[in-house]
Amino acid sequence: MSALHELAAEAGLQVDWTDAAGQAQRVTDAALARVLGAMGYPADSDAAIATSRERLSGERAEDAAGFVSGDVGAPIAVRGAGARGELILEDGSRRDVTLDGGTLPPIDRPGYHRLVTDAGEMEVAVAPARCFTVEDAAPGRRIWGPAVQIPALRDRRDTAFGDFGTLAKSAAAFAAAGADALAMSPVHALFPADPGRYSPYAPSSRLFLNILYADPALVGLPVTGEAAPELIDWADAIPQRMAKLRAAYAARPGGVKDAVAAFAERGGEALACHARFDALHAHFLPEGAYGWQDWPEAFHDPAGSAVADWVRAHGEEVDFFLFCQWLADRSLAEAQTAATAAGMALGLIADLAVGMDAGGSHAWSRPEDLITGLSIGAPPDILGPEGQNWGITGFSPVALRRRGFAPFRDTIRAALAHAGGIRIDHAMGLQRLWVVPDGCSAAEGAYLSYPVDDMLRVLAIESQAARAIVIGEDLGTVPEGFRPRMDARGMLGMRVMPFEMDGPDRLIPPDRYDRQAAAMTGTHDLPTMAGWWTGRELDWNERLGRGRPDHDANRAERAHQRKVWWQGFTEAGTASGPQPADDDPAPVVDAAIGFVGRTPCDLVILPMEDVLGLVEQPNLPGTIDEHPNWRRRMPEDTGAALAHDPAATHLATINEARST
Repeated sequence: MSALHELAAEAGLQVDWTDAAGQAQRVTDAALARVLGAMGYPADSDAAIATSRERLSGERAEDAAGFVSGDVGAPIAVRGAGARGELILEDGSRRDVTLDGGTLPPIDRPGYHRLVTDAGEMEVAVAPARCFTVEDAAPGRRIWGPAVQIPALRDRRDTAFGDFGTLAKSAAAFAAAGADALAMSPVHALFPADPGRYSPYAPSSRLFLNILYADPALVGLPVTGEAAPELIDWADAIPQRMAKLRAAYAARPGGVKDAVAAFAERGGEALACHARFDALHAHFLPEGAYGWQDWPEAFHDPAGSAVADWVRAHGEEVDFFLFCQWLADRSLAEAQTAATAAGMALGLIADLAVGMDAGGSHAWSRPEDLITGLSIGAPPDILGPEGQNWGITGFSPVALRRRGFAPFRDTIRAALAHAGGIRIDHAMGLQRLWVVPDGCSAAEGAYLSYPVDDMLRVLAIESQAARAIVIGEDLGTVPEGFRPRMDARGMLGMRVMPFEMDGPDRLIPPDRYDRQAAAMTGTHDLPTMAGWWTGRELDWNERLGRGRPDHDANRAERAHQRKVWWQGFTEAGTASGPQPADDDPAPVVDAAIGFVGRTPCDLVILPMEDVLGLVEQPNLPGTIDEHPNWRRRMPEDTGAALAHDPAATHLATINEARST
């Protein structure tokens, strides 16, 4: 092995990997050197490599000193801790322990404990055997729920987009229709001053909420009277909603002021820093400052005097954003209460985006948590044949270990604060992420390894503490051993029907699906069932010049796939009779819903677009403005839409399938 490859391995980069087609791949030396350089380990010469290796060795020794994880009932290896010590359990109780050969005796209580020895003090995270499960929440039942894009939802108000108030009404309507869960699009904080940044998967911070979803009705000023077109006009809608939030702030009574003050105290410096960021971002954006990197140099330091002076002069603006976070938090809590009060076993399922915008709040206030000079993406795979560069950043594995996984812990807790479950976007990121140096193509990246066992233990602790299930998006290029790790921890995988094929000519039958998974007809990145059957995404690709240029071949392949699907539905007993025409998707949608409903999976998640039999999909991956991503709305109020066909038929189908 060359010195470059040794440095790469020590830094956690995978030189060799296997692609989604099972083919062995190797990262070029040039790409490795660029990735290492971006990570802060120069590798452009033998001398640079030697220096980087020496520095990395010291960092690894330092990072291992303050944290260790293990499992309930199993011995835990503890390096350099001495022979005897005191274990301080999370509840404050204490016990003397003897470390035999550097091994801590089994601990019978999960949680975050402290070990004190003559050599120092360290945190000991002890995980329960598994995460909280559907069986824990709904014993003996196979449950289902819709997946919704919050802005797409409608209620009886005239609003430019759905908010947490709309979510609460929609959750109650779905609960009445038999659902036990509602999976929602990410609710992370975005950039409220910038109407052009509305993608829920490129947040400013995952620790705080998108204030645009806050419901001012909770302080007596309900939103209504907005233009409510079929496609959301974010450039107009966001300033309108911000104006209503400012009106709610101006009219807030004394009791609300006290509640916000208490909320701010609980949120501490992290919340205060986020509110300062939003205020500063709104201040500098008119000058063309897209992210904090474009602000004057003195404002790059959140603890610096320039920021402190500005905050003193603009305290009212910072207070406004604190109020908005409080209102959003209360609004989301009300939505979860509405879901469970209406009878849902789980209620809301949060969606955790894989990363954050490098110009956002988290990167400004806690840059030491993140990888810098690198973007997260994916190599060429089934979801992106040319690879993907998502233009976002994520946690540094070095920083996670150094900080005892506090950044990850805080992120999971924020997501589960008002939810009965969490879907982890691109869950393989718990084990490895494809990282791409800034300015390079996705193909010039490499996989960066993460401390997966530690992260899964933290996830299990937080899941049980919150009594919330965990779903991992395990689609695309899945590393060897990752799914067994998920299974062992009680996480649900995702089994998306169009991808579950037994060779090219047969759908995997429903009875062969894994119980420990969420079965789905599709996701927000895929065609709806109706859209797939009618070839709507093929129309879009042809219009935009995307995908394979041989349109006739694409259409012929779709015709063959239709036959495969209909045969699979017929064999499963969810369809009968001749294959429907290409422009008649209704029987196909119902057959697909019944198909996933009959699986043994603990949970079925149906995109709301499929429940309503809609043709258009929420997002077309690889596009920005060419397709109206994250702009589509439901045709009417959720309760009304579920009361009549085609939704009524589909609801009867899924409820019958889940109960048999």
